[in-house]
Amino acid sequence: MGFRCGIVGLPNVGKSTIFNALTAAGIESANYPFCTIEPNVGMVPVPDARLDKLAEMVNTRNKVNAQMEFVDIAGLVSGASKGEGLGNQFLGHIRQVDAVAHVIRCFADDNIVHVDGSIDPLRDREVINTELILADLDTVGKRLKKTAALARSGDSDAKVQLAVLEKIQAALDTGKPARSVQFSRDMADAALRLQREICLLSGKPVLYVANVAEDDIAKGNAFVDDLRQVVAGEEGAPVVVISGAIEEELAALGPEEHMEFLQDMGLRESGLNRLVKAGYALLGLMNYFTVGEKETRAWTIKAGMKAPQAAGVIHTDFERGFIRAEVISYDDYVACGGEAVAKEQGLWRLEGKEYVVQDGDCVNFRFNV
Repeated sequence: MGFRCGIVGLPNVGKSTIFNALTAAGIESANYPFCTIEPNVGMVPVPDARLDKLAEMVNTRNKVNAQMEFVDIAGLVSGASKGEGLGNQFLGHIRQVDAVAHVIRCFADDNIVHVDGSIDPLRDREVINTELILADLDTVGKRLKKTAALARSGDSDAKVQLAVLEKIQAALDTGKPARSVQFSRDMADAALRLQREICLLSGKPVLYVANVAEDDIAKGNAFVDDLRQVVAGEEGAPVVVISGAIEEELAALGPEEHMEFLQDMGLRESGLNRLVKAGYALLGLMNYFTVGEKETRAWTIKAGMKAPQAAGVIHTDFERGFIRAEVISYDDYVACGGEAVAKEQGLWRLEGKEYVVQDGDCVNFRFNV
């Protein structure tokens, strides 16, 4: 399952540098606007120390991490909602992602030109958010006309959709993103279906990536402090501090050198780890594991997913023919040294269709088709 994360921001804020480092894709990263025209896509293995431990315990021949897909989208400028720069391409590409990582420049460097001539993270954030809201206002306005006509004809579904659209439009008119709108229970399902259908840009879950200089990675700086304060007050979205320069260096190192470098920088983990964790939390994702000598693998699912649907992530036949799930929690698996002792101690369980899979579960599915 994983998730598809679009990396967005103004030109020259470090989007492609960060993408390059995270995915080791070697794409062009240059000091001029619109270096990225077509979106670059990179698949990144999701780091999970639990998977590493399980694979080591059973001496597996093939360890498979969950995958996270990054999409590096062309830099956006003021006026993009009306086609300025590469606006139309940007807006089209962002509709296709599950979440948005909004990279904001929080470092000063006279050698890297800022498209607006100065460093101002709050202004940069506002530019992107405003363009997404303006594009959504256009989308909602067009849909409103069609839905209003259907509602007047007596269509009950259209009446609910109309109420949803009017509520979203009211928020957008005041400069608030679509994701900020709260709906009552009787409107929630219709709102979710409608937003998926019309792909509202400001409805996407968002996290902010503060790109800082190497010297500021441990403690941040005034730019980061201001960004965190405003984001916390307005939407409560996560802010992940990353140094594109450091991530580039880390990408070129082996595992031992990687850890030494992090320790020297006063860091416990890489920017990729922090970004993945923030993204998982933002979308309510988690991993379960299948464990064996041939293959040990992490599978990404939505938190709260029941066993048959979790099985369907492996293959649709697993969900269609689901019988039972054999489950051992990760902690029990490790404490017992494997499945055999877990069974002896009664920590191996058979779960049915109503079982909600937990983060870190080690699962074997029984099915018949």
